[in-house]
Amino acid sequence: MTTVLHLYKGGDAGLALAAIERARAAGDQVRVALLHGATLSMLPAGVRVQRVPEDLTWEALLEQIFASDQVVTW
Repeated sequence: MTTVLHLYKGGDAGLALAAIERARAAGDQVRVALLHGATLSMLPAGVRVQRVPEDLTWEALLEQIFASDQVVTW
């Protein structure tokens, strides 16, 4: 199982949601870090969402980046 971290700061939510859904359907473990007050709704079940820096410190985000198999920025 691949660990995928999506860093989302805003933009085309449809494209991000499609990529997240494909990863979940493939059986990947998917996490989303919302940056700079970004919001992303209608995420698939099982996707872990954390807001930076409210829920996740910048240091912890850096650790998650290095622990992930794939990092996608939006």
